[in-house]
Amino acid sequence: MGYIIKTEPHTHTMVSHHAFNTMQEMIYAAEAKGIELIAFTDHGPDLRVTADLLGYEKRDTVFYDGAHPWHFNNLKALPRRVGSLYVIRGAETNIIDYNGTVDLPNTILKKMDWVIASIHRPCLNPGTIDDHTNAYIKALENPYVDAIGHSGLAKFPYDIDAVLETAKRLDKVIELNNHSFITRPASVENCKKIARRCAELGVKVILSTDAHSIYELGNVEKAAAIAQEAGIKQEQIINENAEKFLTHICNRRGVDRSIFENTNPGE
Repeated sequence: MGYIIKTEPHTHTMVSHHAFNTMQEMIYAAEAKGIELIAFTDHGPDLRVTADLLGYEKRDTVFYDGAHPWHFNNLKALPRRVGSLYVIRGAETNIIDYNGTVDLPNTILKKMDWVIASIHRPCLNPGTIDDHTNAYIKALENPYVDAIGHSGLAKFPYDIDAVLETAKRLDKVIELNNHSFITRPASVENCKKIARRCAELGVKVILSTDAHSIYELGNVEKAAAIAQEAGIKQEQIINENAEKFLTHICNRRGVDRSIFENTNPGE
């Protein structure tokens, strides 16, 4: 694989209805696999799917798939460390317009340790390259957004240099997503292009599973292969291990490293 990745910066639990395990199950499985840190980044509340995509005849029915805003507001109920595993309070927000607006307010996002912003087709209709570029850049300019998720989407091409240069200037992160090989195979070629430019521009990246079940935890083999082929250096990968990831979070968020040793729920 070329890289050893000991953190999970992008995972989903049953709070995102199309995922399959509880937080506790994910924690136990992560510890068993020698993972040092897991970020719970359930989908924001705007994620939805129309009935026709699921085979229903009634096309105007909408099923909401993301977590309730109160879920994110109450993540303080989790300790930041369980046994040997660091637990990161996070969200995968949905970009819902070309101005980069995400589907959680900053009053909630500022309480998170880690926020990913992603485009999902049910939340945003494809537009022009300029539209998609602006959406990503404006999302990156939100002070509480830390990373752009799985941006290789075939229906949402963007000016790669403009977005990656913004990410580098703002010390933000681009995701290379292993789950894309399962759910978004049409995006793989774009992911390769993005990885190459990340390598050339020195942009920080995460290699993530985007795990929707315990069986995906720890497997970033395909994303790592893309990163290695692109020439991404180890120092660009912020989630090699817990200390590296926590250092990035603390520097970006201006928080003290000691808070992540808290084994009790609370702020």
